[in-house]
Amino acid sequence: MANLFSELQQRGFLYQCTDEAATKRLLDESSVTFYIGFDPTADSLHIGSLIPILGMMHMQKAGHRPIALVGGGTGLVGDPSGKTEMRKLLLAEHIHANTQAIAAVLKRFLDLDEPRGLLVNNHEWLAELHYIDFLRDIGRHFSVNKMLAAESYKARLETGLSFLEFNYMLLQSYDFLVLQQKHGCILQMGGQDQWGNIVSGIDLVRRVSSVETYGVTFPLLTDSHGNKFGKSVKGAIWLSADKTSPFEFYQFWRNVEDVDVKRLMKLYTFLPVEECERLGSLTPPLLNRAKEILAYEVTALVHGPETALQAFRAATAHFPPSDPEGLVATSSALAALAAPKAGDLPEVAVPASPEGARIVELVVLAGMASSNGEARRLIRGGGVKLDDQSITDETLTLTPEALALKPVLKAGKKRIVRLVPA
Repeated sequence: MANLFSELQQRGFLYQCTDEAATKRLLDESSVTFYIGFDPTADSLHIGSLIPILGMMHMQKAGHRPIALVGGGTGLVGDPSGKTEMRKLLLAEHIHANTQAIAAVLKRFLDLDEPRGLLVNNHEWLAELHYIDFLRDIGRHFSVNKMLAAESYKARLETGLSFLEFNYMLLQSYDFLVLQQKHGCILQMGGQDQWGNIVSGIDLVRRVSSVETYGVTFPLLTDSHGNKFGKSVKGAIWLSADKTSPFEFYQFWRNVEDVDVKRLMKLYTFLPVEECERLGSLTPPLLNRAKEILAYEVTALVHGPETALQAFRAATAHFPPSDPEGLVATSSALAALAAPKAGDLPEVAVPASPEGARIVELVVLAGMASSNGEARRLIRGGGVKLDDQSITDETLTLTPEALALKPVLKAGKKRIVRLVPA
């Protein structure tokens, strides 16, 4: 792509570049091998990780060769970047399982088979290091003064930085050196909190191999309130359906703040930039159509078009259409989808009990509250409806006969499920 750099810039992917002019030439005029690392701190990735993944997808579509690195080695140490305290150390077998799970997630988005791309695990070379040799050959190129000046370390000096974590910058820098020497990788990309590690890797490659390499960082997103983007009431929004259901995933995007729609459409969809600008500039109530498009596009990317369609239909089955007159033009496949069906609501199975089920417990079971106390407050505030009837009695119990009718439970305006006997 002749204008890839500009495309990434307009979409909001570029936060920092080590050499903007050289990086622009690199992306627009050549085909390069680049890498991004993902540490296996969990058995899935969340929507914050979609930013680097989508960045890699844009790069691969433009003819560049991605290396997705899963940190089976660095994960045993823990990256201090962006953390106020030391990460909990995971057992080696947990790291191994997480590594396999994350590799499977990455393969859903990228072609990581040679020659188009590559999937690597840095445990392959880091586990074989002889520590004294490593310190002599690699450690001598690092200045402790410079390391302590890096934001990832400086922010931790007050709360405490373990010697184990202090080694992380050396290990990530060594990753870059290995990938440059073995695979011709000359560009590292990552979140903005990785800037210090990336710059150190570039310096190491220059000192050891006399090769010029480059670095690019993506922004760490916050919402309109300044909170880290990608959290819901129940926690992180994951890319795996068994951790965040497709319906809940869709609803997260459908309910983003108005002021965030344009920025998120440019980052998280492949719709043309001009269309993202236009849709994100709509005013309510038509802006809700833009949110539906955003939610559908991201859900289709992560879970597939058919699952995204089911989530869309479930979400709109009991609400009026956001654009009944078809005023909003879009290139999204959502424009051609059939009308929603009432039977597509997500179902929550209620365990059988001769006494029935308490409304408070049902609200928690449906994921509309994280505790009985929160459910009671939601009910007292008039935020819960059963078959469109407001519930104010927090002691209400639904009999087995009532549950057999498969009532619809709502919380607020957006969260809606059908209760069915297990």
